[in-house]
Amino acid sequence: MSFDQIYQIEKINRMSLQEYQPGTAFSGVIGRTVDQSSPAWPEPVRAKKGTPNVLFIVLDDTGFGQFGCYGSPIKTPNLDALAANGLRYNNLHTTALCSPSRSCIMTGRNHHSNAMACITEGSTGYPGSNGNIPFENGFLSEILLQKGYNTYAIGKWHLTPSDQLSAAGPYDRWPLGRGFERYYGFLGGDSHQYYPALVYDNHQVHPEKTPEEGYHFTEDITDKAISFIADSQQIAPDKPFFMYYCPGAMHAPHHVPKEWADAYARQFDDGWEAYREKVFARQKEMGIVPPNAELSRHDPDVPHWNSLSGDEKGLYARMMEVFAGFFTHTDYHIGRLLDFLKSIGEFENTIIMVISDNGASAEGGLQGSINETLFFNNVPQSLAENLEKIDKLGGPETFNHYPWGWTWAGNTPFRRWKRETYRGGISDPLIVHWPQGIKAKGEIRTQYAHAIDLVPTVLELLEIDPPTTIKGVTQSPIEGVSFAHTFDDANAPSKHITQYFEMMGHRSLYYDGWRAVCPWPGPSFTEAGKPFGVPISKDTLTELDAHHWELYHVTEDFAENYDIAADNRPKLIDMIGTWYVEAGKYNVLPIDGRGVQRLAEERPQITEARNRYTYYPNTQAVPGNSAVRVLNRPHSITADVEIPQGGAEGVLLAHGGNDGGYSFYVKGGKLHWVHNYVARSLYHLESEESISEGRHQLRFEFEPTGQPDIPTGKGTPGRAQLYIDDKLVGQSDIPVTIPLNIGVSSGLTCGTAPGSPVTPDYEPPFKFTGKIHSVVVDVSGDLIHDHEAEMRTIMARQ
Repeated sequence: MSFDQIYQIEKINRMSLQEYQPGTAFSGVIGRTVDQSSPAWPEPVRAKKGTPNVLFIVLDDTGFGQFGCYGSPIKTPNLDALAANGLRYNNLHTTALCSPSRSCIMTGRNHHSNAMACITEGSTGYPGSNGNIPFENGFLSEILLQKGYNTYAIGKWHLTPSDQLSAAGPYDRWPLGRGFERYYGFLGGDSHQYYPALVYDNHQVHPEKTPEEGYHFTEDITDKAISFIADSQQIAPDKPFFMYYCPGAMHAPHHVPKEWADAYARQFDDGWEAYREKVFARQKEMGIVPPNAELSRHDPDVPHWNSLSGDEKGLYARMMEVFAGFFTHTDYHIGRLLDFLKSIGEFENTIIMVISDNGASAEGGLQGSINETLFFNNVPQSLAENLEKIDKLGGPETFNHYPWGWTWAGNTPFRRWKRETYRGGISDPLIVHWPQGIKAKGEIRTQYAHAIDLVPTVLELLEIDPPTTIKGVTQSPIEGVSFAHTFDDANAPSKHITQYFEMMGHRSLYYDGWRAVCPWPGPSFTEAGKPFGVPISKDTLTELDAHHWELYHVTEDFAENYDIAADNRPKLIDMIGTWYVEAGKYNVLPIDGRGVQRLAEERPQITEARNRYTYYPNTQAVPGNSAVRVLNRPHSITADVEIPQGGAEGVLLAHGGNDGGYSFYVKGGKLHWVHNYVARSLYHLESEESISEGRHQLRFEFEPTGQPDIPTGKGTPGRAQLYIDDKLVGQSDIPVTIPLNIGVSSGLTCGTAPGSPVTPDYEPPFKFTGKIHSVVVDVSGDLIHDHEAEMRTIMARQ
């Protein structure tokens, strides 16, 4: 193009609208009209016609012996129907913990490769344990989104680093940042089923009903799952979807309306040994376990049912009734989703995979619990307190969990449970259902498989090659292998030959029909003489490797009953060596035996640490891991408020719920503070004076008077004080506080408390009716010193 032509084009570009006249010709400029051109629309991304939908149903803390179709007396008719028209696998494995397993399910990579050695709250900063799933480990949702799928995540997430869950983001590891177009659920590890910490896409929302009006999380998410699919179907009925449907069940709290639990009244009165015997017999009848399988031993940590008192039997039986009702309730709502797929003609062409993320959970402890938060604070359970709340189990006032006798029974026929890498912790149900693609119906498959195998299996079925890049990020190799070849061939060989396991220091290795296990702290707490979560020293690790690995030939010994290490020393040494090879390959090291202690680990936050935190009303809740940490330290809370004529009431600042936390609020014209010590004790302080009309500085102070005893579940004792405009108006000594973790029912909120109430002194959301300018939490240790008040206190004591 000549200089003159360039000049003329530039002149057109710079010409104002007023100067331009249609039809004006410019010498040397060549143009084209619409009738001389062809449109070039961007090509829509469309899946091939008839492409199947994909539905993952991921249950939480559900053992091998708890599905009805795996031998349990618990009624799960909808899951049973999927099994009857599909396949059940009896050799599927997970990681022994929820977040790590879910990372495997979504990426096809091992959990340490996903930096998920533990739950996100237990990350420790090492390459295999920083909680940040690498973007080079693409999610199935990211892959299918590129292939023309709608992608939906429903329910529990628990795959975002705990310091990235707040409204400050970043959001790139939230569901919408990892390939899902829509999300509805809770982002953390568990949640109150009546007062969930709900997130809709990238923002917090509140339930549309109260518990009294019939709200329950499982019903709510199922409604949303149906509506998400329906939204697309009415516009693009040929567009396939991928749905990741994850109810909070069967994780604690075991929350279910009373009538569902009552349907199981007296059905578990004969105890956990009887349960195991009956389930094991049914498993043999069904072919879920081999004919030569033997039931594992009576666990040394579990008391014999007949040794229990009448009160204990009654309480524990009721706890299991509640669990069973919760599972049947969950199955009912799964059935609602399946019925909807049938109604729109998509059921037959939907690949459905149902899996649990680990074995049954022992977090209820020896005696069960009315509040799971006790476990996360090392607070011992109390039989007397549990008995007081027996009629409340399953309702919104408790955060209940059954005793570990039912955990052991729920993993029939295996030994042990969640967090441990014996088969009780890692062997889980898997149902695969796809009528249009699988000819076999109601059959059992015995091939070895792992959670990392789901993604490659789905990709093979959909004839999709793993992408080399996602959003410009080069992808790592998928570490799982497809088991699609087993669908119509019961005798097909296993392709997954080697698999390592490590969870909180508990290690094992599968290799071609053999399993080597190195339990930590031991085969049971009783035999080890140590509790869960004891750290592993270098010398201890050497001792473990030299003397404490066990060996099982699981091809012949399904439930790991016969340790044959002594007679097969060369085989054992080879297996131990292979474990270390796999550990080096997948970022497993260093080994960390700690449990709950990891939750207190210092981690990088979205901003640098500071001494003053300012909160505002009409904002989203601040998740616990991003909220100011006031436990075991001096602190003050100062609310800058305006009280209108006639007074005001409501929450100024609150953190937690009825499972534990604190609240600073105004009621009856007085200033109040309450500390809920893990639902065991309420320490309530009320001002001696009323708050007058006008602008005020309302202040709470906590000054430690002793040291915490965290191993025994006791936080720092201290003196609590209330001030109105720097005048002391109330004080009290608090003997004990929460040591480690405030309850998960709700985060920290300013001006309102919409979750379960920290105290029965008010009903949620108890929104403040005056004006809050700000609430400042100061953890510098600078407290008001009222010397006259201190002298009066000293004189009064004398």
